[in-house]
Amino acid sequence: MKSILNYLMVTVKGICMGAADVIPGVSGGTIAFMTGIYDNLVGSISSINMEAVKLLFTGKFRQFWKHINGNFLFSLIAGILISILSLAKLMQYLLNFHPIQTWAFFFGLIVASSIFILKGISGWKLKDFVLLAFGIVLGVVICTLSPTETPDGLWFICISGAIAICAMILPGISGSFILLILGKYEYMMGIIADIVSGKGELMDFVTVLVFALGAIAGIIAFSKFLHWLLDNYHRPTLLVLAGFIIGSLVKVWPWSNMPDIVSSQFPEAAALMDTAGTDAVVEMYAGQIDPHVGGAIVFALAGLLLVIGIEVATNIIKKKRG
Repeated sequence: MKSILNYLMVTVKGICMGAADVIPGVSGGTIAFMTGIYDNLVGSISSINMEAVKLLFTGKFRQFWKHINGNFLFSLIAGILISILSLAKLMQYLLNFHPIQTWAFFFGLIVASSIFILKGISGWKLKDFVLLAFGIVLGVVICTLSPTETPDGLWFICISGAIAICAMILPGISGSFILLILGKYEYMMGIIADIVSGKGELMDFVTVLVFALGAIAGIIAFSKFLHWLLDNYHRPTLLVLAGFIIGSLVKVWPWSNMPDIVSSQFPEAAALMDTAGTDAVVEMYAGQIDPHVGGAIVFALAGLLLVIGIEVATNIIKKKRG
């Protein structure tokens, strides 16, 4: 009975991680650390190696399950999936009908995340500023040079899953944030929302499966390297990551995607874009657009406060354990 309750608690923690990973800027890894399962998570993922494969393919399923800490991983993944499937529809609605406020919220989350990463670094030297600047430039370049629409092909979905999942074990950066950079956040949230609402087609299920396979391959292939990188080059890694996050803010600026803003405020404009052209329609409605500055500020502050709240909760839990 005690064991069942323990795994139920792991599922609850997985739900919290999934909620964090749906929101760009909040890391599921941060939640794992805060709830005391980070080491168990990384250790369990790292145990999926050639020995585990050998046990699986020789029919030693019980030994395989024990080797990879299967009960823990199953409980955690179940919680993450429950959360993602529950929140996808809400995120799609917010991005479609309240894009300025939603992106402002993401903007606040990401600003706060970068601040807390930098806050933990003391004794700054010239090379630290160089690494931070390198990360900022890298983030800006990737976001501004990448196409506004990345491919929807299954090969790119697989790559996106592989890269995004690695953020789970990186502090201060979330998988959904990586999907934002890759231009696949809204796309994947839309597909998941369609499946949950019963509107999903066969290709939607295939897309999610390919994304999941990419995520599995990515986390197995890169978890050991990323863990080693943070263990051996913790400071430089955090500085480049923080800079990358700061530079990538150009991607989530609330007013950067004017076609979506116009479509949300003027439903009839979406149909016109197909005939008159997106740029022409945006220019046509430019003088009538409500920038929602007040709402954007409020939601950006809400994002900031959410991350601050998580940080405060983390510190309280550390003190109680300490």
